[in-house]
Amino acid sequence: MLKRQFTKLIECGTDEAGRGSLAGPVTAAAVILPKRYYCSELDDSKKISEKKREILRSEIIKNAIDYSVYHVSVEMIDNLNIFNASILAMNKTIENLKTKPEFILVDGKFFETKMKIPYKCIIKGDATYMSIAAASILAKTSRDRYMRNLSKKFPAYQWDRNKGYPTMQHRNAIKNHGKTIHHRKSFKID
Repeated sequence: MLKRQFTKLIECGTDEAGRGSLAGPVTAAAVILPKRYYCSELDDSKKISEKKREILRSEIIKNAIDYSVYHVSVEMIDNLNIFNASILAMNKTIENLKTKPEFILVDGKFFETKMKIPYKCIIKGDATYMSIAAASILAKTSRDRYMRNLSKKFPAYQWDRNKGYPTMQHRNAIKNHGKTIHHRKSFKID
């Protein structure tokens, strides 16, 4: 069962999606949920089916006090590296919230910020705290939608199915058709 809060402060949870992808942006989300909010179906986005994630996305958007999603482009990933691009994406989502959080819960081991807001990094935070799980779902569904849309322009890569991750079909498409402008140049693809 996921925990509601880490503190009694206004908390936002943040997480990213797309770090291991060969193509497309890295996407982060930040979510502030009401203190008493509870949804038994919330969990780490990787443990939930695509169909269920879309249903939960609507639930989160409807009930959140505030939320934000931010995509960091392939060019920025190649300039900064994927680690720094992920940190940037999470920072941007928090900065774009209309409600200023008093505490940040971050999924994972590392986070840096210039914002003067205390934070806590939590390994497997998306399976521990509701706000991080909600951010995980918004980041994943937003990025999946982005990749499905790109797939219409580049159908050979099957991004509607693999979302840019290094599946055999995606790797074969790169061998047969080459890289696109949406492939990360800083990633070993061949």
